[in-house]
Amino acid sequence: LFTSMVAAGEKSGHLDAVLNRLADYTEQRQHMRSQIMQALLYPAILTFFAVAVISILLAAVVPQIVGQFEHMGQSLPGSTLFLIAASEFLRSYGLLVVLAIFLAIAGFKRALKKPAFKLKIDTRQLKLGLIGKVSRGLNTARFARTLSILNASAVPLLEAMRISADVLDNSFMRQSIAEATLKVREGSSLKNALEQTKLFPPMMLHMIASGEKSGQLDGMLERAANTQDREFETLVTVSLKVFEPVLVAVMAGIVLFIVMAILQPILALNNLVGG
Repeated sequence: LFTSMVAAGEKSGHLDAVLNRLADYTEQRQHMRSQIMQALLYPAILTFFAVAVISILLAAVVPQIVGQFEHMGQSLPGSTLFLIAASEFLRSYGLLVVLAIFLAIAGFKRALKKPAFKLKIDTRQLKLGLIGKVSRGLNTARFARTLSILNASAVPLLEAMRISADVLDNSFMRQSIAEATLKVREGSSLKNALEQTKLFPPMMLHMIASGEKSGQLDGMLERAANTQDREFETLVTVSLKVFEPVLVAVMAGIVLFIVMAILQPILALNNLVGG
């Protein structure tokens, strides 16, 4: 991307303007990356502490309390038996489970280096509801912004589409853009070629068509990218606001289950003594 833009700027004699666009582009990508990291930080910390608290309860607290009932030979309810089984499993195999998770993640990352496997994963990713919507939004915005900069820098459209496709994270979308590039080479309009991929939102396609007709394609592409970025920020903000209370509710439910599983045999023993 940078090499093509600098070369185009040197040929057109507008290298200073091209470098300014590159600086804005880099700043925009850094800003978006920073926003994503900040948005995910609190939920990640909350999830970590939730898992840690529940693990400590199951591995350290529960065995000491529930063990007293086993020594008394008292008949235990199903919830308490389940809690004991979960506690014993965590104490016996907890480290193995953690190790298996790390090995699975490492193996998955290694497998992603194989193009065929990555293509399958990326194809399925786009069908995963919210995750697919986020991935599609990020990549279409990145494509539109990159194509806008290249087009404004006098890079030929076909070359600009090829370079813009290379900056996408999703290999299925890269493949689809490559097919759209062939259609443009055969005489199709940019809007029609991208529409056939079924990856771009209608508003972005409308803005691209308007830019092609008015001769202001770079400006409309940039506006389309800005619109996508705003929609992405809204989607992430709303999703995280929903996720946080849901996580707290799930954690509270698990802790409540643990407390009730401990209290049930105590209450049963009190009723037995009282009777």
